[in-house]
Amino acid sequence: MTTEQQLPPEHPRPNPARTIVYMIVSFVFRLVQFILIVVGAVVGVATVVVWVGFPILLATTGFVRWSGDMERRWARTMLRSPLTSVERLPLEGQSLTRRWLTRLTDPTTWRDLSYLMIAFPLAVAELPVAIASIVLLPMAIWVTPWLGWLHGNLAMSLLGPNRTKKLEAKAEHLQASRARGVDAAEAERRRIERDLHDGAQQRLVAVAMSLGRAKSKFDNDPDAVRDLIDEAHSDAKLAVSELRDLARGIFPAVLGDRGLDAALSAQAAKSPIPVDVHVNVEPRPPAAVETTAYFIVGETLTNIAKHSGATEAIVKVWRSDTHVIVEITDNGHGGAEVRPGGGLAGLADRAATIDGVITVVSPVGGPTVIRADLPCQW
Repeated sequence: MTTEQQLPPEHPRPNPARTIVYMIVSFVFRLVQFILIVVGAVVGVATVVVWVGFPILLATTGFVRWSGDMERRWARTMLRSPLTSVERLPLEGQSLTRRWLTRLTDPTTWRDLSYLMIAFPLAVAELPVAIASIVLLPMAIWVTPWLGWLHGNLAMSLLGPNRTKKLEAKAEHLQASRARGVDAAEAERRRIERDLHDGAQQRLVAVAMSLGRAKSKFDNDPDAVRDLIDEAHSDAKLAVSELRDLARGIFPAVLGDRGLDAALSAQAAKSPIPVDVHVNVEPRPPAAVETTAYFIVGETLTNIAKHSGATEAIVKVWRSDTHVIVEITDNGHGGAEVRPGGGLAGLADRAATIDGVITVVSPVGGPTVIRADLPCQW
């Protein structure tokens, strides 16, 4: 089962076999598209003076739009590009001439045309690579997926939503992230209050009561006073220990002093199952990113130990130019998913406090991969 929060920072590299099929089949599509669009445009413009060109141009424009929609579905299916359907200017209730003019003034039509004109020469260049990848395994594994990834980015830039839609989507995402961040902060506040009330506060009350009883017996029963002071001393030490643990839960000292590598290694050492940790986040990210990564790893390892049935886990943390990526993999039974109020939803809420994104890939039977993409700049 795969669950992804919206607006991931980038789409993953596609499957090599799908990319090869995409390149080969697309060459045929692109050849037909290029010929029909060029011939339709030339013949339409040449015959427009005798009115025959208008229906030809109308048909050509419609074909461009249909081809653009087909390319979006094709790239989404084969290249894992996060393309969605686009909004076009409405055509209902318009005459044929008016429809054609509306299509011509629609920026999406011209973006479709730009992509289709660029895609044909790209298909010519990609076809030899696809054919070679069928027989050359290293090329199929290393080169072809990167070409597919680059092509998916090109499709996203030309066939994806326009700048206004992107800004609207980002604004909606930020609003949702901030709301979830407020909820996560409120939940954390309640947890701290609960831990204080049930732990350190009770210990300090016991210390005060023991000292009060010792004070009342100070003159008459020295032995009882000694016992009561010993009891108060023990309770005071426990209260200090609980306050230290609570402070560590808010911001661990090792994280601030030595960074993520040491902090995550300390977490892994406490895990009941073996955990392999690999961290490379130089230059050091902002404190908010480090803290979020620390707690995501800690809560995930706790959930793995309790619920996954795993015998080992791997934690990898690395940094790109703009993000810190946290990836936790376990060999458990899988089937994890983000449910409202569940542990994974809590991880997503924590990541959302800094506009991060959680991705969960957990097929039944495992393995489970939980990935957090945490931005280093806002």
